[in-house]
Amino acid sequence: MTDFSRRRRWIQLRNQINAPLRLNPFVFTKSFFLWVTLGIVGGIVAGLYWLLVDFLMKFFVQFDSGWQVIGLMAAGGLAIGLIIHFVSEPGEMELVVNNIRFNGGKLETRYNPSMIATSAIGIGVGGSAGPEAPMVQVIGSIGSWMAKKLKIKGEDHRSLSIAGMASGFTSLFGAPLGGSLFALEIMHHKHVVEYYQALIPAFVSSGTSYIVFVIITNLGLAPAWTLPIARVQPNVLDFFWAMLYGAAGACVGWGVIWVFRKFNRLYKYLKLPIYVQTLIGGVCLGIMGWWLPITRFFGHYELNDLLSGTFALQLLALILVVKILSMALTVTSGWRGGFIIPLFFIGATTGLIVYHLFPGQDLPLVVVSCMAAVNACVTRTPISTIILVATMTGYHDFIPILFASLTGFFLAPKAPLISAQVGREKYLLRNA
Repeated sequence: MTDFSRRRRWIQLRNQINAPLRLNPFVFTKSFFLWVTLGIVGGIVAGLYWLLVDFLMKFFVQFDSGWQVIGLMAAGGLAIGLIIHFVSEPGEMELVVNNIRFNGGKLETRYNPSMIATSAIGIGVGGSAGPEAPMVQVIGSIGSWMAKKLKIKGEDHRSLSIAGMASGFTSLFGAPLGGSLFALEIMHHKHVVEYYQALIPAFVSSGTSYIVFVIITNLGLAPAWTLPIARVQPNVLDFFWAMLYGAAGACVGWGVIWVFRKFNRLYKYLKLPIYVQTLIGGVCLGIMGWWLPITRFFGHYELNDLLSGTFALQLLALILVVKILSMALTVTSGWRGGFIIPLFFIGATTGLIVYHLFPGQDLPLVVVSCMAAVNACVTRTPISTIILVATMTGYHDFIPILFASLTGFFLAPKAPLISAQVGREKYLLRNA
Protein backbone atom coordinates (compact mmCIF):
# COMPACT_ATOMS: atom_id res chain seq x y z
CA MET A 1 0.00 0.00 0.00
CA THR A 2 1.43 3.35 -1.05
CA ASP A 3 1.73 6.30 1.29
CA PHE A 4 -0.99 8.10 -0.68
CA SER A 5 -3.41 5.17 -0.28
CA ARG A 6 -2.70 4.94 3.43
CA ARG A 7 -3.41 8.63 3.96
CA ARG A 8 -6.56 8.34 1.90
CA ARG A 9 -7.82 5.50 4.07
CA TRP A 10 -7.08 7.49 7.23
CA ILE A 11 -9.05 10.45 5.86
CA GLN A 12 -11.97 8.17 5.02
CA LEU A 13 -11.92 6.70 8.52
CA ARG A 14 -11.80 10.16 10.08
CA ASN A 15 -14.80 11.25 8.02
CA GLN A 16 -16.71 8.18 9.13
CA ILE A 17 -15.99 8.95 12.78
CA ASN A 18 -17.11 12.54 12.28
CA ALA A 19 -20.33 11.33 10.69
CA PRO A 20 -21.37 8.54 13.10
CA LEU A 21 -24.79 8.00 11.56
CA ARG A 22 -23.02 6.29 8.66
CA LEU A 23 -21.70 3.73 11.15
CA ASN A 24 -24.80 3.14 13.26
CA PRO A 25 -28.37 4.35 13.62
CA PHE A 26 -27.96 5.46 17.25
CA VAL A 27 -27.99 8.96 18.70
CA PHE A 28 -24.64 8.82 20.49
CA THR A 29 -21.54 10.33 18.89
CA LYS A 30 -17.86 10.36 19.74
CA SER A 31 -18.66 13.07 22.29
CA PHE A 32 -20.46 10.43 24.35
CA PHE A 33 -17.21 8.54 24.86
CA LEU A 34 -15.49 11.79 25.81
CA TRP A 35 -18.12 12.47 28.50
CA VAL A 36 -17.77 8.91 29.81
CA THR A 37 -13.98 9.26 29.90
CA LEU A 38 -14.30 12.50 31.86
CA GLY A 39 -16.69 10.78 34.26
CA ILE A 40 -14.25 7.91 34.83
CA VAL A 41 -11.37 10.31 35.49
CA GLY A 42 -13.58 12.47 37.72
CA GLY A 43 -14.78 9.46 39.71
CA ILE A 44 -11.21 8.31 40.30
CA VAL A 45 -10.04 11.77 41.38
CA ALA A 46 -13.06 12.32 43.66
CA GLY A 47 -12.80 8.82 45.12
CA LEU A 48 -9.13 9.18 46.02
CA TYR A 49 -9.73 12.68 47.38
CA TRP A 50 -12.58 11.44 49.59
CA LEU A 51 -10.43 8.60 50.95
CA LEU A 52 -7.78 11.20 51.84
CA VAL A 53 -10.08 13.68 53.62
CA ASP A 54 -12.03 10.89 55.33
CA PHE A 55 -8.78 9.47 56.72
CA LEU A 56 -7.67 12.91 57.90
CA MET A 57 -11.01 13.63 59.59
CA LYS A 58 -11.06 10.29 61.41
CA PHE A 59 -7.44 10.78 62.50
CA PHE A 60 -7.69 14.38 63.73
CA VAL A 61 -11.06 13.93 65.47
CA GLN A 62 -9.15 12.01 68.15
CA PHE A 63 -7.54 15.27 69.28
CA ASP A 64 -10.51 16.70 71.12
CA SER A 65 -9.20 18.41 74.26
CA GLY A 66 -9.19 22.20 74.35
CA TRP A 67 -5.62 23.09 73.49
CA GLN A 68 -5.31 20.17 71.11
CA VAL A 69 -8.24 21.34 69.00
CA ILE A 70 -7.23 25.00 69.09
CA GLY A 71 -3.56 24.27 68.37
CA LEU A 72 -4.37 21.79 65.62
CA MET A 73 -6.75 24.11 63.80
CA ALA A 74 -4.41 27.08 64.22
CA ALA A 75 -1.60 25.01 62.69
CA GLY A 76 -3.93 23.93 59.89
CA GLY A 77 -4.87 27.54 59.20
CA LEU A 78 -1.23 28.60 59.12
CA ALA A 79 -0.36 25.75 56.74
CA ILE A 80 -3.21 26.73 54.42
CA GLY A 81 -2.10 30.36 54.39
CA LEU A 82 1.53 29.50 53.71
CA ILE A 83 0.57 27.22 50.80
CA ILE A 84 -1.55 29.98 49.28
CA HIS A 85 1.19 32.58 49.84
CA PHE A 86 4.19 30.59 48.59
CA VAL A 87 2.67 28.08 46.12
CA SER A 88 -0.40 29.54 44.40
CA GLU A 89 -3.88 30.91 44.91
CA PRO A 90 -6.22 27.87 44.76
CA GLY A 91 -9.22 29.77 43.41
CA GLU A 92 -12.78 29.55 44.73
CA MET A 93 -16.34 28.82 43.61
CA GLU A 94 -17.03 32.41 42.55
CA LEU A 95 -14.01 32.34 40.25
CA VAL A 96 -15.17 29.04 38.73
CA VAL A 97 -18.66 30.41 38.04
CA ASN A 98 -17.12 33.58 36.64
CA ASN A 99 -14.90 31.65 34.21
CA ILE A 100 -17.74 29.40 33.08
CA ARG A 101 -20.04 32.33 32.40
CA PHE A 102 -17.68 35.05 31.16
CA ASN A 103 -14.57 33.22 29.96
CA GLY A 104 -16.02 30.55 27.68
CA GLY A 105 -15.82 27.82 30.31
CA LYS A 106 -12.01 27.88 30.47
CA LEU A 107 -10.71 26.64 33.83
CA GLU A 108 -7.03 26.36 34.72
CA THR A 109 -5.52 23.11 36.03
CA ARG A 110 -2.51 24.90 37.53
CA TYR A 111 -4.55 25.79 40.62
CA ASN A 112 -5.41 22.15 41.36
CA PRO A 113 -2.40 21.10 43.52
CA SER A 114 -2.88 24.10 45.80
CA MET A 115 -6.65 23.54 45.95
CA ILE A 116 -6.31 19.86 46.83
CA ALA A 117 -3.67 20.52 49.50
CA THR A 118 -5.38 23.48 51.20
CA SER A 119 -8.88 22.01 51.13
CA ALA A 120 -7.72 18.59 52.38
CA ILE A 121 -5.91 20.20 55.32
CA GLY A 122 -8.86 22.44 56.16
CA ILE A 123 -11.46 19.67 55.94
CA GLY A 124 -9.23 17.19 57.74
CA VAL A 125 -8.50 19.28 60.83
CA GLY A 126 -12.14 20.32 61.25
CA GLY A 127 -13.04 23.32 59.09
CA SER A 128 -16.73 23.95 58.39
CA ALA A 129 -16.41 23.75 54.61
CA GLY A 130 -17.05 20.64 52.55
CA PRO A 131 -15.19 18.80 49.78
CA GLU A 132 -17.67 19.46 46.97
CA ALA A 133 -16.33 22.88 45.87
CA PRO A 134 -12.71 21.69 45.54
CA MET A 135 -13.80 18.72 43.42
CA VAL A 136 -16.00 20.95 41.27
CA GLN A 137 -12.99 23.12 40.46
CA VAL A 138 -10.51 20.26 40.02
CA ILE A 139 -12.65 17.99 37.83
CA GLY A 140 -14.16 20.95 35.96
CA SER A 141 -10.64 22.10 35.07
CA ILE A 142 -9.81 18.57 33.88
CA GLY A 143 -12.80 18.77 31.53
CA SER A 144 -11.58 22.17 30.31
CA TRP A 145 -8.07 20.74 29.80
CA MET A 146 -9.49 17.87 27.73
CA ALA A 147 -11.44 20.33 25.59
CA LYS A 148 -8.31 22.41 25.05
CA LYS A 149 -6.18 19.41 24.06
CA LEU A 150 -8.83 18.15 21.64
CA LYS A 151 -9.29 21.67 20.22
CA ILE A 152 -12.94 21.81 21.27
CA LYS A 153 -14.19 25.39 21.28
CA GLY A 154 -17.25 27.49 22.00
CA GLU A 155 -20.23 26.01 23.78
CA ASP A 156 -18.81 22.49 23.51
CA HIS A 157 -15.79 23.59 25.56
CA ARG A 158 -18.06 25.17 28.17
CA SER A 159 -20.26 22.05 28.24
CA LEU A 160 -17.28 19.79 28.91
CA SER A 161 -16.17 22.01 31.80
CA ILE A 162 -19.69 21.96 33.25
CA ALA A 163 -19.80 18.17 32.83
CA GLY A 164 -16.62 17.97 34.91
CA MET A 165 -18.16 20.20 37.56
CA ALA A 166 -21.25 17.99 37.63
CA SER A 167 -19.03 14.94 38.13
CA GLY A 168 -17.46 16.62 41.15
CA PHE A 169 -20.82 17.53 42.68
CA THR A 170 -22.30 14.11 42.00
CA SER A 171 -19.46 12.04 43.41
CA LEU A 172 -19.63 13.72 46.81
CA PHE A 173 -23.41 14.17 46.95
CA GLY A 174 -24.24 10.66 45.77
CA ALA A 175 -26.98 12.03 43.50
CA PRO A 176 -26.20 12.02 39.74
CA LEU A 177 -29.39 13.82 38.74
CA GLY A 178 -29.25 16.38 41.54
CA GLY A 179 -25.51 16.96 41.12
CA SER A 180 -25.87 17.56 37.38
CA LEU A 181 -28.68 20.06 37.83
CA PHE A 182 -26.81 21.77 40.66
CA ALA A 183 -23.78 22.36 38.43
CA LEU A 184 -26.08 24.07 35.91
CA GLU A 185 -28.29 25.96 38.34
CA ILE A 186 -25.48 27.55 40.32
CA MET A 187 -24.39 29.44 37.21
CA HIS A 188 -27.22 31.97 37.43
CA HIS A 189 -29.21 33.53 40.26
CA LYS A 190 -32.56 33.43 38.42
CA HIS A 191 -32.48 31.28 35.29
CA VAL A 192 -32.51 27.65 36.34
CA VAL A 193 -30.69 26.17 33.36
CA GLU A 194 -28.96 28.87 31.33
CA TYR A 195 -26.53 26.45 29.66
CA TYR A 196 -29.00 23.77 28.65
CA GLN A 197 -26.58 22.41 26.02
CA ALA A 198 -24.50 20.99 28.88
CA LEU A 199 -27.39 19.01 30.38
CA ILE A 200 -26.79 15.66 28.62
CA PRO A 201 -22.97 15.85 28.95
CA ALA A 202 -23.45 16.54 32.67
CA PHE A 203 -25.81 13.58 33.11
CA VAL A 204 -23.48 11.16 31.31
CA SER A 205 -20.33 12.28 33.15
CA SER A 206 -22.12 12.39 36.49
CA GLY A 207 -23.57 8.91 36.19
CA THR A 208 -20.20 7.48 35.20
CA SER A 209 -18.28 9.27 37.95
CA TYR A 210 -20.80 8.17 40.58
CA ILE A 211 -20.33 4.49 39.73
CA VAL A 212 -16.54 4.82 39.84
CA PHE A 213 -16.68 6.82 43.09
CA VAL A 214 -18.87 4.24 44.86
CA ILE A 215 -16.60 1.39 43.74
CA ILE A 216 -13.47 3.18 45.03
CA THR A 217 -14.90 4.40 48.35
CA ASN A 218 -17.25 1.48 49.05
CA LEU A 219 -19.75 3.93 50.53
CA GLY A 220 -22.77 2.08 49.19
CA LEU A 221 -25.99 3.48 47.77
CA ALA A 222 -27.92 4.18 50.99
CA PRO A 223 -28.89 7.78 51.89
CA ALA A 224 -26.14 9.72 53.64
CA TRP A 225 -28.40 10.80 56.52
CA THR A 226 -31.16 9.04 58.46
CA LEU A 227 -34.22 11.04 59.43
CA PRO A 228 -35.17 10.80 63.13
CA ILE A 229 -38.55 9.08 62.92
CA ALA A 230 -40.72 7.37 60.32
CA ARG A 231 -42.72 9.52 57.92
CA VAL A 232 -46.42 9.94 58.81
CA GLN A 233 -49.16 9.54 56.23
CA PRO A 234 -48.88 12.47 53.78
CA ASN A 235 -51.84 14.77 53.16
CA VAL A 236 -52.61 17.87 51.15
CA LEU A 237 -51.88 20.21 54.07
CA ASP A 238 -48.22 19.16 53.87
CA PHE A 239 -47.79 21.58 50.96
CA PHE A 240 -48.86 24.55 53.06
CA TRP A 241 -46.82 23.43 56.05
CA ALA A 242 -43.80 23.02 53.78
CA MET A 243 -44.13 26.65 52.65
CA LEU A 244 -44.27 27.83 56.26
CA TYR A 245 -41.21 25.78 57.14
CA GLY A 246 -39.58 27.11 53.97
CA ALA A 247 -40.21 30.68 55.17
CA ALA A 248 -38.40 29.86 58.43
CA GLY A 249 -35.52 28.40 56.42
CA ALA A 250 -35.39 31.52 54.24
CA CYS A 251 -35.06 33.71 57.34
CA VAL A 252 -32.05 31.66 58.41
CA GLY A 253 -30.70 31.87 54.85
CA TRP A 254 -30.81 35.67 55.07
CA GLY A 255 -28.85 35.42 58.31
CA VAL A 256 -26.22 33.21 56.68
CA ILE A 257 -25.75 35.66 53.80
CA TRP A 258 -25.59 38.62 56.21
CA VAL A 259 -22.87 36.95 58.32
CA PHE A 260 -20.86 36.04 55.20
CA ARG A 261 -20.92 39.63 53.97
CA LYS A 262 -19.97 41.05 57.37
CA PHE A 263 -16.94 38.75 57.60
CA ASN A 264 -15.94 39.57 54.01
CA ARG A 265 -16.05 43.29 54.73
CA LEU A 266 -14.08 42.81 57.95
CA TYR A 267 -11.24 40.95 56.22
CA LYS A 268 -11.15 43.46 53.36
CA TYR A 269 -10.93 46.26 55.90
CA LEU A 270 -8.13 44.60 57.90
CA LYS A 271 -6.03 43.77 54.79
CA LEU A 272 -4.06 41.07 56.58
CA PRO A 273 -1.51 38.76 54.93
CA ILE A 274 -3.28 35.59 53.89
CA TYR A 275 -1.33 33.38 56.33
CA VAL A 276 -2.25 35.67 59.25
CA GLN A 277 -5.86 35.68 58.10
CA THR A 278 -6.08 31.88 57.89
CA LEU A 279 -4.23 31.54 61.21
CA ILE A 280 -6.74 33.80 62.98
CA GLY A 281 -9.54 31.85 61.34
CA GLY A 282 -8.03 28.59 62.57
CA VAL A 283 -7.76 29.83 66.17
CA CYS A 284 -11.39 31.01 66.18
CA LEU A 285 -12.60 27.78 64.58
CA GLY A 286 -10.62 25.78 67.13
CA ILE A 287 -12.27 27.64 70.01
CA MET A 288 -15.74 27.02 68.57
CA GLY A 289 -14.96 23.40 67.73
CA TRP A 290 -13.68 22.72 71.24
CA TRP A 291 -16.58 24.53 72.91
CA LEU A 292 -19.27 22.87 70.75
CA PRO A 293 -17.78 19.75 69.07
CA ILE A 294 -20.82 19.02 66.90
CA THR A 295 -20.08 22.21 64.93
CA ARG A 296 -16.56 21.06 64.08
CA PHE A 297 -15.98 19.59 60.60
CA PHE A 298 -18.28 20.17 57.63
CA GLY A 299 -21.27 18.14 58.82
CA HIS A 300 -21.25 14.88 56.87
CA TYR A 301 -21.07 12.67 59.96
CA GLU A 302 -22.23 15.30 62.45
CA LEU A 303 -25.61 15.67 60.75
CA ASN A 304 -26.53 12.10 61.67
CA ASP A 305 -25.44 12.82 65.27
CA LEU A 306 -27.69 15.88 65.24
CA LEU A 307 -30.70 13.99 63.88
CA SER A 308 -30.31 11.02 66.21
CA GLY A 309 -29.55 13.05 69.35
CA THR A 310 -31.75 14.71 71.93
CA PHE A 311 -31.00 18.41 72.23
CA ALA A 312 -32.74 21.09 74.23
CA LEU A 313 -34.10 24.12 72.40
CA GLN A 314 -31.47 26.46 73.83
CA LEU A 315 -28.66 24.13 72.76
CA LEU A 316 -30.08 23.83 69.24
CA ALA A 317 -30.21 27.61 68.96
CA LEU A 318 -26.58 27.78 70.09
CA ILE A 319 -25.57 25.10 67.57
CA LEU A 320 -27.30 27.05 64.80
CA VAL A 321 -25.53 30.32 65.60
CA VAL A 322 -22.10 28.73 66.08
CA LYS A 323 -22.39 26.66 62.89
CA ILE A 324 -23.29 29.73 60.83
CA LEU A 325 -20.35 31.62 62.31
CA SER A 326 -17.91 28.74 61.82
CA MET A 327 -18.98 28.13 58.21
CA ALA A 328 -18.76 31.82 57.30
CA LEU A 329 -15.44 32.18 59.09
CA THR A 330 -14.01 29.10 57.36
CA VAL A 331 -14.80 30.35 53.87
CA THR A 332 -14.11 34.07 54.31
CA SER A 333 -10.83 33.67 56.21
CA GLY A 334 -9.21 31.91 53.26
CA TRP A 335 -9.76 28.25 54.07
CA ARG A 336 -10.95 26.32 51.02
CA GLY A 337 -14.08 24.21 50.72
CA GLY A 338 -17.77 24.28 49.86
CA PHE A 339 -20.77 25.30 51.94
CA ILE A 340 -23.54 23.05 50.56
CA ILE A 341 -23.40 20.29 53.19
CA PRO A 342 -22.85 22.80 56.02
CA LEU A 343 -25.99 24.57 54.76
CA PHE A 344 -27.90 21.29 54.98
CA PHE A 345 -26.66 20.95 58.58
CA ILE A 346 -27.88 24.48 59.31
CA GLY A 347 -31.23 23.69 57.68
CA ALA A 348 -31.66 20.51 59.71
CA THR A 349 -30.88 22.43 62.92
CA THR A 350 -33.47 25.03 61.93
CA GLY A 351 -36.03 22.27 61.41
CA LEU A 352 -35.37 20.81 64.85
CA ILE A 353 -35.76 24.27 66.39
CA VAL A 354 -39.10 24.77 64.61
CA TYR A 355 -40.24 21.34 65.84
CA HIS A 356 -39.33 22.25 69.43
CA LEU A 357 -41.23 25.51 69.17
CA PHE A 358 -44.29 23.83 67.65
CA PRO A 359 -44.30 20.18 68.79
CA GLY A 360 -46.61 17.65 67.22
CA GLN A 361 -45.61 18.47 63.63
CA ASP A 362 -44.35 15.94 61.09
CA LEU A 363 -40.67 16.03 62.10
CA PRO A 364 -39.15 14.59 58.88
CA LEU A 365 -41.18 17.06 56.82
CA VAL A 366 -40.03 19.96 59.00
CA VAL A 367 -36.37 18.92 58.71
CA VAL A 368 -36.25 18.35 54.94
CA SER A 369 -38.27 21.51 54.24
CA CYS A 370 -35.87 23.68 56.22
CA MET A 371 -32.84 21.97 54.67
CA ALA A 372 -34.17 22.67 51.19
CA ALA A 373 -35.21 26.25 51.93
CA VAL A 374 -31.90 27.31 53.51
CA ASN A 375 -29.86 25.90 50.64
CA ALA A 376 -32.15 27.27 47.92
CA CYS A 377 -32.11 30.71 49.56
CA VAL A 378 -28.32 30.92 49.80
CA THR A 379 -27.23 29.14 46.60
CA ARG A 380 -30.24 29.95 44.31
CA THR A 381 -30.58 26.30 43.24
CA PRO A 382 -34.23 25.37 43.95
CA ILE A 383 -34.65 22.44 41.54
CA SER A 384 -31.47 20.50 42.22
CA THR A 385 -31.92 21.09 45.96
CA ILE A 386 -35.17 19.11 45.87
CA ILE A 387 -33.42 16.08 44.40
CA LEU A 388 -30.35 16.40 46.61
CA VAL A 389 -32.35 16.60 49.83
CA ALA A 390 -34.62 13.71 48.83
CA THR A 391 -31.71 11.51 47.75
CA MET A 392 -29.42 12.25 50.70
CA THR A 393 -32.13 11.83 53.36
CA GLY A 394 -34.18 9.04 51.79
CA TYR A 395 -37.29 11.27 51.94
CA HIS A 396 -38.88 10.57 48.57
CA ASP A 397 -42.04 12.66 48.82
CA PHE A 398 -40.77 15.27 46.38
CA ILE A 399 -43.72 17.65 46.21
CA PRO A 400 -43.56 19.18 49.72
CA ILE A 401 -39.79 19.62 49.29
CA LEU A 402 -40.54 21.42 46.01
CA PHE A 403 -42.83 23.88 47.79
CA ALA A 404 -40.29 24.48 50.55
CA SER A 405 -37.39 24.90 48.13
CA LEU A 406 -39.27 27.36 45.93
CA THR A 407 -40.31 29.31 49.02
CA GLY A 408 -36.68 29.64 50.07
CA PHE A 409 -35.74 30.65 46.53
CA PHE A 410 -38.39 33.34 46.11
CA LEU A 411 -37.81 34.77 49.59
CA ALA A 412 -34.04 35.03 49.01
CA PRO A 413 -32.38 38.48 48.92
CA LYS A 414 -32.20 40.01 45.48
CA ALA A 415 -28.39 40.18 45.48
CA PRO A 416 -27.00 36.62 45.52
CA LEU A 417 -24.14 35.53 47.77
CA ILE A 418 -22.11 34.39 44.73
CA SER A 419 -21.61 37.63 42.77
CA ALA A 420 -20.82 35.88 39.48
CA GLN A 421 -24.39 34.49 39.39
CA VAL A 422 -25.68 37.89 38.25
CA GLY A 423 -25.29 39.30 34.74
CA ARG A 424 -21.88 40.40 33.48
CA GLU A 425 -22.53 44.12 33.86
CA LYS A 426 -23.85 43.78 37.41
CA TYR A 427 -20.98 41.44 38.32
CA LEU A 428 -18.40 43.96 37.14
CA LEU A 429 -20.14 46.78 39.02
CA ARG A 430 -20.34 44.79 42.26
CA ASN A 431 -16.64 43.88 42.05
CA ALA A 432 -15.37 47.24 40.82
